[in-house]
This record gives sequence, C-alpha cells and structure tokens, in this order.
Amino acid sequence: MAETYPEDLKYHPEHDWARIEGDVATFGVTWYAQDALGEVVFYDPPAVGSTVAKDAAYAEVESVKAVSDVFAPLSGEIVEVNEALADAPERINDDPYGDGWLVKVRLSDPAELDALLDVAAYRDLLT
Repeated sequence: MAETYPEDLKYHPEHDWARIEGDVATFGVTWYAQDALGEVVFYDPPAVGSTVAKDAAYAEVESVKAVSDVFAPLSGEIVEVNEALADAPERINDDPYGDGWLVKVRLSDPAELDALLDVAAYRDLLT
C-alpha cells in the first residue's frame, strides 16, 4: 500500500488520526505509524464506556517489532471498538483509514480539534 494521508482527517503528532462526524470521532493510526510498527499481530482495545483523554495512551498495538501505545487525538467516551481487529489485527496495516480503524469516541471537548494538525501540517512533521 502506498503512503497516504487523507485530506478529510485531523492528525495528532503521535501519528494518530481522527475522522469527525458530528459529535463522534473515529480514531486510528496513520500510514506512517503502521509502517513504522511493521506487521501488527495484536490490538488491545479499551472498554466501551471508558473515557480517553487527549494526548494520553488509550490502547496498545503489538507488532512483530514492539508493543506501542496508541494516543488519543481528542477526549471523550469510547462508544465503539473495532471488534474485527481481534481476529484480524493486520487490517491496521492493510487499511489504516478504513477497516483498520480502532475506536469511535463521543467527544467531550470539541474545541480540542483546534490543536490537531491538518494534512499539510502533518506531512511537514514527517519531513
């Protein structure tokens, strides 16, 4: 898969993305993050109903290389986790912006969006 960073997403400096739909955001890791991780073999999601805080670790992704924390780009309550990743964690590598999404979060502070990067700023961070 080629390196991609969709224009419609907001990016966190720790290589996480957020897709905003009303008061709910879908979170995942960027192409850069999955590429750096290597082959993902396990995803340990948070519990539905738990809360996450912007910039704090909320889940772990284990690859053949290492175990890595996943950081929340925004704060809120977990309303859904991607259950399909339990049996197919490699989807994080294969489709990080689609089937490889991690959680959906009901935002508690939408103003935090202002602190996230747009695609141009995120690309600048990578260079």
